[in-house]
Amino acid sequence: MTKKQTAQAPAAAKTAGAPAKARAGRPPAAASDNAGADSPLYVNSVEKAMKVLMAFDGQQRQLSLSQIAALTGFDISTTQRFTYTLMTLGYLTKDEEVRKYELAPQVLNFAYHYLSSSDLVRRATPYLQQLSQQTEETTNLTILDGCDIVFVQRIVSRNVLNPTVVTGTRLPAFCTASGLAILAALDPHEVDDILDRTELRAYTPYTIADRGKIKQRLARFREQGYAHIREEYFLGDISTAAVVTDSHLGRPAGAVNLAITTARWGGDADERRHADLVMSAARAISN
Repeated sequence: MTKKQTAQAPAAAKTAGAPAKARAGRPPAAASDNAGADSPLYVNSVEKAMKVLMAFDGQQRQLSLSQIAALTGFDISTTQRFTYTLMTLGYLTKDEEVRKYELAPQVLNFAYHYLSSSDLVRRATPYLQQLSQQTEETTNLTILDGCDIVFVQRIVSRNVLNPTVVTGTRLPAFCTASGLAILAALDPHEVDDILDRTELRAYTPYTIADRGKIKQRLARFREQGYAHIREEYFLGDISTAAVVTDSHLGRPAGAVNLAITTARWGGDADERRHADLVMSAARAISN
């Protein structure tokens, strides 16, 4: 599955084959790829409206009508109707001088309502804040969505490596500490399904993209209770994560991770310390 990258990675990462961008807000698959699209309950016009909104994927702030049509596959007439409707509803604005559209702040209402109603985010936030204060490093809460992890809470420190990674950013699960911590807690058939639908590619020279090696490390992470990776998606980034479980279902609900730059890394002692901290926070949030 091809993944677009939309949050800029460090300059050093670009020179060594790391991704130039991290995905922000892009769904894991088009709605038309889902079996549910064949249901008589499925409303095609809603899908088309979402395609127009998702055409603004962060690579360009503004898009012309013809650019939106090209990205969505709609004809100009259909594109014009949907852009006009979304403008009327307040989700798009138009710069009349250059005749281009862009997302309006009202789009953020969706994120606000999700975050403010999420019990997981509410429970996790004080622990992430405490963890960040203890370590002076960036801490995150992520959830699994399709083949990606999505950042749903992020406490940024002054030592942050990637300030462009924000709430809503998507990263592949197979090469991120949070994603691997969650995958390690899933049933093997679920892991196989996710890997089947993932483009296993090397984002940096250190990415482990071999399916057999990924499954071997999942077994190790499951046994030790945390996942730890170094520079597999962003160069200069070291991350340690532990899974948060649903106390009722016993299934992974998300993951807590702590990110540190290689310049501040203290070796095995830091790994052990960070592992203890994220596992403690994950247990507290789970309970």
